[in-house]
Parts: sequence; C-alpha cells; structure tokens
Amino acid sequence: MPIYEYQCASCAKEFEILVRNSSTVPECPACHGTELRKKLSAFAAITGAASAQAELPASCQSCGSPGGPGACAFNP
Repeated sequence: MPIYEYQCASCAKEFEILVRNSSTVPECPACHGTELRKKLSAFAAITGAASAQAELPASCQSCGSPGGPGACAFNP
C-alpha cells in the first residue's frame, strides 16, 4: 500500500495519505475537498555496506516513529 503526497486545490493544504484501494477518491483532511494534486515524492534508500553504518534519525519520543521528529504528525 503506497503512501502518496497531495496538495488540496481548494485550501492549499499538503498532506500524505495511505492509499488502500485505487477506486476510492482521497479527500483533504482540512476542508474535505476532492480536487487534489499529487505531488512528486522523494525517497531515500541506503544499500550495501553503507546501510550497516548509516545513522538513522532518533524517534520522536511521542509515539516511537523511527522517522524522527514530526514524521508521524503526532502533536502532543
């Protein structure tokens, strides 16, 4: 299940959403609009010997997400 990044055409809010089924139309969490622009997502991959020595970001300490501060969008 891929995660897509969108920007709402109505309110300009940017958000990510996990797409479970291609037949459902995602909507903006802020204004519930469905006119969305899919953004180009960047990703990083570490392979080979470098992956064993790579420094990963610390967890955000709120939910334990390994993506680091703000990765889970949890706001205490």
